[in-house]
Amino acid sequence: MEINFLHGDALDLADQVFLFKRTVREAAFNHKMYATFMAKPMEGEPGSAMHIHQSLTCNKTGKNAFSNEDGSPSEIFFYFIAGLQKYLPEAMPFFAPYVNSFRRLTKYTAAPTNVEWGYDNRTVGLRVPRSSPQGRRVENRLPGVDCNPYLVLACSLACGLLGIQQKLQPSAPNSSNAYELPFQFPVTPEESIDRLRACTEIQEILGKRFVEMYIGIKESEIAEYFRVISPWERKFLLLYV
Repeated sequence: MEINFLHGDALDLADQVFLFKRTVREAAFNHKMYATFMAKPMEGEPGSAMHIHQSLTCNKTGKNAFSNEDGSPSEIFFYFIAGLQKYLPEAMPFFAPYVNSFRRLTKYTAAPTNVEWGYDNRTVGLRVPRSSPQGRRVENRLPGVDCNPYLVLACSLACGLLGIQQKLQPSAPNSSNAYELPFQFPVTPEESIDRLRACTEIQEILGKRFVEMYIGIKESEIAEYFRVISPWERKFLLLYV
């Protein structure tokens, strides 16, 4: 099942996502059920994502900044994609905030394993849907539904902004099966934290003190995770090593 929200202001949409998740939880509870927003709640099944469709509106014209007057893609469109390609892996703790988040990012499960981009290609991390020039947008397929909507929207826009500021150029669009490419994200929560700590550009936009605090919280969560001995370890190691 897929839930779609009408496009609009980023902060308003974050409010809607936050309210939606709480409403679903309450409705489920009232029917003696539980609703989960884990990224990967079930083994052998696709995870739960929170894909973000992004475009920018020109303050002067009110038109889509990703399209030129003749309807072709603008330079800003390509800069934005390049910013996502470069900085999404560095900002991974916002898009995969928990240990469980990384379980979702596996091949052939409709989840991204790369920062390639392409037109209507669902095997890449950054998909450009078929649309009119006014509807031109970039779908960031990395976030799981376990993400904080406020942080993930802010960080995704920050990555695109850095691409615009630095006038970065994206790779060529990928029209093949991108799952055949190597994994292009950090493979562990620890690696993702180290890369965010080293990324001064993201820290400058989001605030150095905030990023330091966020990293501290994530490190505490990882430490708590490793304090717990899992059922798998007891099943396969307790009596056999």
